[in-house]
Amino acid sequence: MYELHYAPDNASLILRLVMEAANLPYQTVLVDRSIRQQDSAAYRALNPTGLIPTLITPQGPISETAACLLWLSETHPEAGLAPQVGQPLRAEFLKQLFFISNTAHADLRQIFYPDQYVPSNAIPEHARLLAARMIRHFDLLDKAAAQYPTLFSAPSILGYYTATLMRWPMLYPKSAKRWFKIADFPALHEMALALETLPATHRAAAAEGLGPTPFTNPQYACPPEGSAT
Repeated sequence: MYELHYAPDNASLILRLVMEAANLPYQTVLVDRSIRQQDSAAYRALNPTGLIPTLITPQGPISETAACLLWLSETHPEAGLAPQVGQPLRAEFLKQLFFISNTAHADLRQIFYPDQYVPSNAIPEHARLLAARMIRHFDLLDKAAAQYPTLFSAPSILGYYTATLMRWPMLYPKSAKRWFKIADFPALHEMALALETLPATHRAAAAEGLGPTPFTNPQYACPPEGSAT
C-alpha cells in the first residue's frame, strides 16, 4: 500500500485522483500547512524540499509530482495511466507530461507565491506577464487535448494533472483578478466535464472537500482535515 503525504487541494490532489482512477491501494498522511508541518524535520527527512506531495513506495519516498506520476504509470502498466515504452504516443505523452510539470505548473506556482521569486514592487507586473504565459500554455494544452484525446482521458495522468492546474487559477490568489476562463479552451473544458462524472473524481473531491464540480466550477476547499494554504 502506498502512503501519500498530502495537504488538501495541493499538488497531492493530482496523485490522489490518479490513484483513485487506477484503483491503487493507498493511505494518506496529512501535512498540516496551518502549522507549516512541511517545514518540520520529520517531513524534510522524507522530502528535503519541503514541498507537497511525497509518495512513500516500496522503493522509498518519491517527491516531485511528475516523478510520482511517471513512477506510478510505469509500475502499474495494467492501469492504463500512460502509454508504455514502445507503445504509440509514448513520445507525445512524455512531451506533454514534462511541459505540464516543468513549464505550466512551475509558472503557475510563481503566480501563487510571487514573494519567493520577485521583489514586492515587481509583483503586479510579474503576475500580469505570468498570466499571459499561462494563457499560452493552456492554449497549447487545449490543442494537444483536441489532437490526442486518449492522452487526456481518464485514467491518463495528463487529464487529471491538467484539470487540477485549471482549477487553481479560478480560485487563487484569493485577492487577485481572475484571468482564466475555462470556456476559452473547449477541448480542456470537455475533458474536465468528463472527469467530473467519474467515481474516482467524486471520491477524491469528497475526501478533500472540493464540491461536485472541482474543475469546471470550483469552490474553495472545505476539507475534513487540514488546510489548503
